[in-house]
Amino acid sequence: MSGEGFRFVFSLGMALRLARRGRDLVVVGSRGVAGRAELWGGGHYYKLVVTGEAPTLEIDGIHMHRVEGVTPLRDAALKAGSVVRRGSRVLDLCTGLGYTAIASLRRGARLVVTVEASSEVLQLAALNPYSWPLESERVIVLRARAEEAVSLLPPGFFDAVIHDPPRFTGETSSLYSMELYREIYRVLRRGGRLYHYTGEPGKRRGLNLPGRTARLLREAGFRVLGYRRSLLGVLAVKE
Repeated sequence: MSGEGFRFVFSLGMALRLARRGRDLVVVGSRGVAGRAELWGGGHYYKLVVTGEAPTLEIDGIHMHRVEGVTPLRDAALKAGSVVRRGSRVLDLCTGLGYTAIASLRRGARLVVTVEASSEVLQLAALNPYSWPLESERVIVLRARAEEAVSLLPPGFFDAVIHDPPRFTGETSSLYSMELYREIYRVLRRGGRLYHYTGEPGKRRGLNLPGRTARLLREAGFRVLGYRRSLLGVLAVKE
């Protein structure tokens, strides 16, 4: 495949040089983040939060990884393990700190293309030692909106897709849209598998985001394997 056509191809080395110039970023220690790493950008507040293991990313006070009963790295390993096999070509949407991309590498993926829209998130990833395996030659990091990036990728190229978007809101709704699901379907090969994080927002108010997501994925052409509460996400396959 080729990255030709992307407006942003962002290496972690570039992000690291940018991050080191940020006056509001503080990192202590070579093995982990002992102090706070935080910055404002685009009207949002981003921060690395120490968990006792690898840090989690927090955006506007919301954790981007599960931290109750599971560590961020274990969470990523479970997600990757649901769809990635040895030799897989993996599309990882919403890179964050890169933990699912890195977990895919550890499962033997031969290529991971990971897409992140936020330069602030990539700056924090560059400061986080647990994200540094993204420098692997088997990883391509793209700075672009997921919807735009997927539309430029070749059909039937990927064996697995991990879609791990932020919590569903009006601002993030395009990451839960039929348009994106059709593009994901297009770039998966026959038999390729999708993991889609949904969480359970609004469950007490009777909202059913996993059910809505499953319905849209079926309409996009997927066979839905079901919602996995242990993963807080929907699994599907392209037949």
